[in-house]
Amino acid sequence: MRIFAVVRPSAGKESVEEEENGILKINVKETPEKGKANAAAAKILAEFLKVPVSAIKLVSGASSRKKIFEIAGL
Repeated sequence: MRIFAVVRPSAGKESVEEEENGILKINVKETPEKGKANAAAAKILAEFLKVPVSAIKLVSGASSRKKIFEIAGL
């Protein structure tokens, strides 16, 4: 299963919000340096979907706010 998301780094609090078009907005506290925000987004997404972090893979958007995550097992 693929999930389209917009990640907002350096946010005040960590959260996941679903927009009307099915895209997730993921707010993370981490800064966008050396993949920290991507790792935090994967962790928050795993908690939201109730899957292990190892089941989540970033497919596209490593250096962009718009990302595509592949979820194994869904």
